[in-house]
Amino acid sequence: LNVHETLDASVQRLFIATEPGTYIRPHRHPQPHKREFFLVLEGEIDLLIFDGAGSVQQRTAMSPSAARAVEVPPNVWHAYVCKQSGTLALEVKAGAYIPTPEEDFAPWSPAENTEGASAYLAWMRDARPA
Repeated sequence: LNVHETLDASVQRLFIATEPGTYIRPHRHPQPHKREFFLVLEGEIDLLIFDGAGSVQQRTAMSPSAARAVEVPPNVWHAYVCKQSGTLALEVKAGAYIPTPEEDFAPWSPAENTEGASAYLAWMRDARPA
């Protein structure tokens, strides 16, 4: 649910509701001003940070009682895994909104709704830093 009024707003604020089984494909925001601030309001997620080859470099458990907020720097491969039903987060980043082009989705990860996406999500649920 977007909180900003237009897609060209200079600050993009949106609520993101997810459930276990939701696949967030690893991606990056290469523009130098696209830091992504992520705050978990309810539920639990694990934020995954990857290197360019797809190895997990960092895994951060996030919930209202653990690490609640994280800022992902520009050009960092990231995704998250929903761990609890009813998870709700707030994402804030600089605008304007730019749809993620294919080259900013991790080439080592399957696209949403394709063969292999379910297996990759299952791997992400337990993947640990190398």
